[in-house]
Amino acid sequence: MVRASSQFADATAGVVYIHSSPAALCPHVEWALTSALDAPAKLRWTAQPADGNLRATSDWIGPVGTASRIASTLRSWPVLRFEVTEDPSDGVDGERYSFVPGLGLWHGSTSANGDITLGEMRLRAMLQATRERGKHSAFDLAAEIEHALGTAWDEDLEMYRYGTESGAEVTWLRRDVG
Repeated sequence: MVRASSQFADATAGVVYIHSSPAALCPHVEWALTSALDAPAKLRWTAQPADGNLRATSDWIGPVGTASRIASTLRSWPVLRFEVTEDPSDGVDGERYSFVPGLGLWHGSTSANGDITLGEMRLRAMLQATRERGKHSAFDLAAEIEHALGTAWDEDLEMYRYGTESGAEVTWLRRDVG
């Protein structure tokens, strides 16, 4: 049976990981999340041992595209370190956004198990650029793939992620759909 191409999920879920925020910024982050989700964001902030700032984690439920809205809002503060995920749903790939000061915002599509996926056309464009520029080019295919996979962001955030797994409370946020 073939599904109609216009059938897409209305709602999805995801997680916001605020890996590092100065204490003075925490209320602003909560207000931004409240605005992006149309739901109160009352986060429980705990110490981030990696840098002495604070961290919080929140699951969310909302319309497809909510992760993009959250990431766009949070990137307004260049001192934050955060990640926002959106689960895959009917007709829509999953997503992950990562923000690191100095690197900026990175975005990737994710598979059902959370792996970053690179589309055929993106890979073909990388291969073509390698062929066109030749062996003496500044174009480095391995570096391009690492960038597309968000490797620099993962390397920076890894020590901050450990802090979120040592008992930080998770807060559920819900945005009504439909």
